[in-house]
Amino acid sequence: MPVRKSESGHVGRGKGVGLGLAIGSAIAFGGSGVAAKPLIEAGLDPLHVVWLRVAGAALVMLPLAVRHRALLRSRPALLAGFGLLGVAGVQAFYFASISRMPVGVALLVEYLAPALVLGWVRFVQRRPVTRAAAVGVVLAVGGLACVVEVWSGLSVDALGLLLALGAACCQVGYFVLSDQGSDSGDQAPDPLGVIAYGLLVGAAVLTVVARPWTMDWSVLAGTADMNGTPVAATLLLAWIVLIATVIAYVTGVVSVRRLSPQVAGVVACLEAVIATVLAWFLLGEHLSAPQIVGGAVVLAGAFIAQSSAPAKTSAEPVAAGGPERELSTRGNVA
Repeated sequence: MPVRKSESGHVGRGKGVGLGLAIGSAIAFGGSGVAAKPLIEAGLDPLHVVWLRVAGAALVMLPLAVRHRALLRSRPALLAGFGLLGVAGVQAFYFASISRMPVGVALLVEYLAPALVLGWVRFVQRRPVTRAAAVGVVLAVGGLACVVEVWSGLSVDALGLLLALGAACCQVGYFVLSDQGSDSGDQAPDPLGVIAYGLLVGAAVLTVVARPWTMDWSVLAGTADMNGTPVAATLLLAWIVLIATVIAYVTGVVSVRRLSPQVAGVVACLEAVIATVLAWFLLGEHLSAPQIVGGAVVLAGAFIAQSSAPAKTSAEPVAAGGPERELSTRGNVA
């Protein structure tokens, strides 16, 4: 049946809104490292900053968790996986890495995740991948070599690089977990409920690991230096919690529902660009020409790897409103 003009216009407006939300989500996520690094340099441990971010966001999202409390019985594995990997693991490794290396470099390393997912699909699950996907993996790895400038014996901190790779591996773990059972045909849970409980799980885990009672709370009462400009620590924390976590997650999920996973995944690649640009202007973290070129190649490889994922034998979960693939497009959560 042909789509009437009014319906076509409504669909077009919906996609336009979805694109705007996806860009807004990328901007919000991209600003997390820029806001967190001054707090770390002011004296807060990276794990304490992560705990403040996750615990604050969990508190804001608590009403949604109460509303979707049935998820505790129906999808405990998904909630635990999202909390441990997509929240606690990715953010802890990412914030630890930016304490030792530029924000842009850390996030570009993290964008190896889509390529690593295809490696899991091909060699562990033994499912075929397309030639284009293999090209994306090669591009991502080659671009990473430029980002870290391997010809000069690694121009970045080795431990920082390992931490950033840890963030990428946590993303892979979450992507793999979220794919389990996506072909079962079960009714998918509301992704906002999954996010809310993931934040609660992440906050609980990080409370044990970070031990916030040992944190120097006086840092939050002062200012943090942002490339020579003093900024209130509470303002930076508010940005991390409300904008870079709550709003970023919500707008990211809603955008995927209005777009497609592939389109949302492509827009998500803007996060690394935005983070690099913000770090350049706000933190004075300049990248060399080879690192900029390498970053572009990493993002190109990530884009190709995401858009060339092997087709499922049944409908994509997102087509039915499922959160598994939706959340994976924002699993970066940096």
